[in-house]
Parts: sequence; C-alpha cells; structure tokens
Amino acid sequence: MKKNSYFIQSNITIKQAIKKINEARSKIVFVLDNNASLIGSVSDGDIRRAILNNVSLADPVSEIMNPNTKTLNAGDNLDIAKDIMIKYKIEAIPLIDSNKKVLDVLFWNELFSKNKFMKYPQLNLPVIIMAGGKGTRMEPITSILPKPLIPLGDKPMIEVIMDEFAKYGMKKFYISINYKGKMIKAYFDDHDSDYSFKYIQENKPLGTGGALKYLSGKMSSPFFVSNCDIIVKDDYSKMYDFHKAGNYCLTMISSVQHYVIPYGICEIENGGDLIKITEKPEYDLLVNTGMYILNPEVLDHIPEDTFFHITHLIEKLKSMGKKIGVYPVSNGAYFDFGQISEYNESISKLTANQKIS
Repeated sequence: MKKNSYFIQSNITIKQAIKKINEARSKIVFVLDNNASLIGSVSDGDIRRAILNNVSLADPVSEIMNPNTKTLNAGDNLDIAKDIMIKYKIEAIPLIDSNKKVLDVLFWNELFSKNKFMKYPQLNLPVIIMAGGKGTRMEPITSILPKPLIPLGDKPMIEVIMDEFAKYGMKKFYISINYKGKMIKAYFDDHDSDYSFKYIQENKPLGTGGALKYLSGKMSSPFFVSNCDIIVKDDYSKMYDFHKAGNYCLTMISSVQHYVIPYGICEIENGGDLIKITEKPEYDLLVNTGMYILNPEVLDHIPEDTFFHITHLIEKLKSMGKKIGVYPVSNGAYFDFGQISEYNESISKLTANQKIS
C-alpha cells in the first residue's frame, strides 16, 4: 500500500493530527484502528470546528473524526470515485477492500486531467490587495523590484494571489500602491487578463487600514483584503459563510501555528524566587495571516489621511462593542513570503502542495 503519510491511528492527539496533515500537505488524513481498518477521517474542517469550539488539542483525534468517510470499494469503476469527488467537493478518497483495509488513496489530480478543476462556489466579491509597502524585509530584492512583482514560478506574487481569488469568482481587484507603484501598474497595463483593476494611490504610506479609507462610500458589499506577500489556499466561500453566519463586521483569517521554545523557561515570584522551570515548552497559537473580510460600514471608522493599520481598526471596532470573527486555517494552507527565509521555505511548501492538491 502506498501513501502511508495520509494515515493516522485513532489514539493520537488532535495536535499530532494537525502535524500529520501539515506534513502530508493535505486537507485530510484517514483514521485506522489497531487492525489497520478504516474507521474515519479528519479534515482541516474538523480541526477548525474543534478550535472554534475550544476543544483541547490534547484530546484524542477520535473525538473529532468523521466516521462517515466517503470511500470507493475494490473493483468499483473509477468513474464512481470521480462522481463522488465532484458531488461532495473532496480531493481524496480511500480505496478499501471488504474488510475496510485501505488499498490506496485516490486524488483528484490523479483521476482528472490537468485542465479539469474542481468547481468552487462563485462569490463575485471585490478584493483589495495591499501592495504599497517598501518590502524592507525582502531587501535587496525590493531595492530593485516591488515585492508584489517578485516571481513565484512563472508569475509575480500578486498574480498568484489573484488566481486563488479568481477560483471563487472574485476578479475585481483594488490594488493599493505607493512604493514603485508605476512598475506594478506597468505590469498589469501590459498584461492580458480577464481581471479588472483599480488602483488606490497612496501619496504617502498609510498602513493597511489608512489606504482602505479611499474606498469609504464606494463599496456596496463585503470584500476581502489581503496582504501582497501571503497566500491562503483554503475555501474562500466557507470563510465568507462563516463571516455572514457570525454577523461579524470584520473577520480575520488566522493560521494554526505550533511553536517550540528551545530553552528552559523560568517562572519566578517575590523578586527572583524560582517557582519552576519548564524545559522546551510547546505552544499552539492562532496567528494573523494578513487576510480579512470586511463589511463596507467599517470603513467609516478609519481616520482620513492618517497612518492606520488594520489591527488599529480591529482594536477600535472591539472597543465599540462590534463583533470580530476569527476563522482558522491549517498551517499547511498558509504561505508567507514576507522575508527571504520565509520566501524560500514557502516556495518549497507551495511546490509540494501543488503536486498533491
């Protein structure tokens, strides 16, 4: 049997399952019992629901697994697998025998041609991409080229971001520009695309929030906002459904990140008395990815012509009693290209992801 990286045991923790999903570069893993028979699956959606419901990541994964996994029986025609994938919008399906032993895992990109893409719900919402910064963390590259035009494969970073949104019918883009903005405009002016572009010209740096003020009174629907150096490969329609269902005025897309402190951590009291020392503690945190969904009315709370980060806007909205949502995605769905080390690591991660998904 191949593809063993997609299998876990039911007695491992949710935290270990998250790590397995990230290592497999997959949105799903399959749960086996002690006899190696299939008993369920755990998807990134199951993980997300657990986090939102404050389930401890130390709990066994059997607490959140789906026991009704879609499967293909040995001897079935592969067209059945294709029909299941299209109907339920899933990218992987296990092939099992009469004893529920997993013989193989079939993937969308194995069964369909490269030109056959999964159909995504079409949102037709505007997207704002914040592309006005100097990209100092990417120097010396950004001394010559604006960060949005740094290549990812055969396309610039900003266009790869747009392609993800376009899968969900979002092809109307507003691009905030300042540093080397003429180069960004020149690229798209000379580029054949079915996307529409409008530019938010910052005469001075205004931060992610300040630039959005230019759109006040011009937006008639909720809209996505994305930094120009991150990609989130997840279901944008589910993000939007979460935003609407929670009646949030702003939703932050977050990523589950696991951190290990490589030192012994001291806890003290009374001016220096040691309480205890914890060796190499581990933490699971939700970090801000730099992608958001905003309702148009929140733009009224951004000051005019003032440097103002979107996190300042979030703090202001919270102080007014407004509802802010947090939508978690897996570590494997979040790609950060903000500095040289992250860029190289994310390129490798994105390449591995594209081979599978």
